[in-house]
Amino acid sequence: MGDQREREAALAALMVAYQDGDAMAFETLYGEVAGPILGYLRSLTRDATRAEDLLQETFLQVHRVRHTFERGRPVKPWLYAIARNVFLMHRRAAGRLGRHEGLADEELPDVPVPPEVESLADRDHVQKALAQLPPERREALLLHHVMGLSFQEVGAVLGVTAGAAKVRAHRGVVELRELLRGKAT
Repeated sequence: MGDQREREAALAALMVAYQDGDAMAFETLYGEVAGPILGYLRSLTRDATRAEDLLQETFLQVHRVRHTFERGRPVKPWLYAIARNVFLMHRRAAGRLGRHEGLADEELPDVPVPPEVESLADRDHVQKALAQLPPERREALLLHHVMGLSFQEVGAVLGVTAGAAKVRAHRGVVELRELLRGKAT
């Protein structure tokens, strides 16, 4: 736990340095968090190319709104919330344009497998089952069990209480287990 706090403190220091005009701090911050945020966006979009585009848009937004980051607050929930908002804006825009593109099963990207269900099925089955979860449960499950955010941080990203985030993640894991055991359709 101490290591995680130290890492978050280091990220916060980088963000503050970036707010103060240190471009190298931004590059270091990007290097530290781009991979996990890209994984999160891939799990939301189920499209690797689109996720890459949204990652770039996310960091463009980070640059635009860097002044809104409150010093002393955790950086990761703030970044994930921006990424989520970028995804939601993209989804709304795509819906307005009438583009409802579906992916064939073989096009599903590599979605991280939560440790709680690793023993129940292979990665392909877990990815397909994750895709069947309601988005709010899938997001909470991935943010907590895969990305490592606390329930308080997950709640901040999703705009709900920590308790609601915990319930969503728990229900997501339960439903995922049921799907993998063939009890749900």
